[in-house]
Amino acid sequence: MKRGFVEACVLASVCGGESYGYEIIRNVPQALGLTESTLYPVLKRLERVGQVSVRSSEHNGRLRKYYLATEAGREAIERFRAERAEVRAVYDYIETAITTDGTGRQS
Repeated sequence: MKRGFVEACVLASVCGGESYGYEIIRNVPQALGLTESTLYPVLKRLERVGQVSVRSSEHNGRLRKYYLATEAGREAIERFRAERAEVRAVYDYIETAITTDGTGRQS
């Protein structure tokens, strides 16, 4: 799946509140096939560009990293949503054009 979709899904999963790796994997759509080996490089990249913040906390005797979208991350998700709306309009046109004669009448 296109990297941008994976990043958008990961970022969206931490927009509503803190989350940790396993929880993020559980929450994103299974169709992405997100694994730990894919997730953690994405989270590192999002942290590097300032779209997520990270804090560590002990949980059941182990250190766990919690991720949260920053303001820049929330802005990135809004841009993704706007782009998605534009792409959806193009897909809708294509669907209409191939099922009609281009005027809305069945071909």
